Amino acid sequence: MEFLRHLLLFLHFVGLASLLGGLLVQMKGPERRILPAILHGALTQLVTGILLVGVIQGGLGEHVNNPKIGVKLVVVLVITVLAWVNRKKPTIAAGLFFGLTALTLLNVAVAVFWR
Repeated sequence: MEFLRHLLLFLHFVGLASLLGGLLVQMKGPERRILPAILHGALTQLVTGILLVGVIQGGLGEHVNNPKIGVKLVVVLVITVLAWVNRKKPTIAAGLFFGLTALTLLNVAVAVFWR
């Protein structure tokens, strides 16, 4: 079960790298859009995050900070829905782009600093 936890955590980080990398690579470009890396990263984060909570709480019997997990879940759901809805648009508004970036960084901050 511990191996599964580490594998899911690794994939969760890969999802973060894909999501944040997809956003940052477009930071200076004149046109911004939802790259496949952004949507796939968000979906990977969502699925692996849910599975991680299940493995940690159910399989390993460890305590999970439910309010923290709830906040992270809501944030990644918003990111995923926004990416999904706007995935086929040739460009997205700067406000949406920077909002997605801010939400992604917020999720990282919650993961790191909320104890």
